[in-house]
Amino acid sequence: MYRTEVPVEMNNFSLIILGGGAAGIFAAIAAKESSPNSTVAVLDKSAHLLAKVRISGGGRCNVTHACFDPKSLIQNYPRGSKELLGPFYRFQPQDTIDWFEKHGVQLKAEPDGRVFPVSDSSQTIIDCLLDHARTNEVEILLKQHVEAIEKTSSGFQLHLKDGHSLSCQKLLIATGSAKAGYLWAEKLGHTIQPPVPSLFTFNIPHFTLSHLSGIAIDPVEIALRNTSLSQKGSLLITHFGFSGPAALKLSAWGARQLHDSTYQAELDINWLPNDSEESIFNTLREAKKRTPQKTVGATRLFSLSKKLWQTLAEEMDDQKWIALPDKRLRQLAQKLVRDSYKTGGKSTHKEEFVTCGGIDLKEVDFKTMESKICPGLYFAGEILDIDGVTGGFNFQNAWTTGFLAGSSAQRENP
Repeated sequence: MYRTEVPVEMNNFSLIILGGGAAGIFAAIAAKESSPNSTVAVLDKSAHLLAKVRISGGGRCNVTHACFDPKSLIQNYPRGSKELLGPFYRFQPQDTIDWFEKHGVQLKAEPDGRVFPVSDSSQTIIDCLLDHARTNEVEILLKQHVEAIEKTSSGFQLHLKDGHSLSCQKLLIATGSAKAGYLWAEKLGHTIQPPVPSLFTFNIPHFTLSHLSGIAIDPVEIALRNTSLSQKGSLLITHFGFSGPAALKLSAWGARQLHDSTYQAELDINWLPNDSEESIFNTLREAKKRTPQKTVGATRLFSLSKKLWQTLAEEMDDQKWIALPDKRLRQLAQKLVRDSYKTGGKSTHKEEFVTCGGIDLKEVDFKTMESKICPGLYFAGEILDIDGVTGGFNFQNAWTTGFLAGSSAQRENP
């Protein structure tokens, strides 16, 4: 099934898919299921397929998210929400779950909605996809470097670095955020929205909370100052700044603005988003009244860990409540609802990054995923200007667009 050399006897395919990630492999399977007699090949420049699937969710693979209403589902996509509504009515998370379970993979939904294989191993998902591609006789060519793509009267001609050429009637590009994919699409007439990182953590220079690395607080509200962007959820303190779902989601929605500001921004942290500043102030006054001789740091208030509470209280930490005037208590209440940190950069986790940008969505027919610019050319996955927040939404985009692109490209004539 896997080859690193182009088979001499087979150089003319019904469909060639560039990219062996989630979208590309799923598209190949969908194409063969729609047209069993078609010849489908997947070309990938690496020696290994499904790299992001392997590392997703810490090696567990966050397959999708248990959100089954398309109108609610699209709200998790900073870019592409409008375009994905129709596709999600045709293939959504429930269809993904049904597909994997039909093919022998049991999935489970965790309390936060993330869906994983019961095995808690991404290898289960990889084996399922590749076994099914093999069963459907998908030709997979690894270590293939495409140097040029030519549009012909009968389809496309692909010129490889080793001198070989392959032809196909239909071409599907599913190369994720790889630069080569953007270049090929551009040469075939498409507009590329500049790719910038999404889903990253915030680096804080001279971080005053670094000694609290590893502490997660839930819920917290984190906001980009002077914007309308904010997220509420779990926040993880790291040795260099902020991570966790709330920070990652904020980075996704603010991807363009943060890039344009070279990741120099001000974050406002509300450590107690379920309480008002006034109610927090009253709680502090009540503590002063109830335990006047006790120190602030020794008093457990709210849902904050002792170390975080003592750090936020700062110089009040070792003072007795009775020594603090209401003005100081008001300042502490204000800090608890609006604690500020200046960002100085970002960090992404190795290959598990997501890109904002890609093929201009106005140039794609979302009923079929076919190009409106170049007939016979299809797109799927992250190469499109679509990105989701953390939680399985980016994989769902891959499954949905891959399914539509593959099945549309090779649907047999009635």
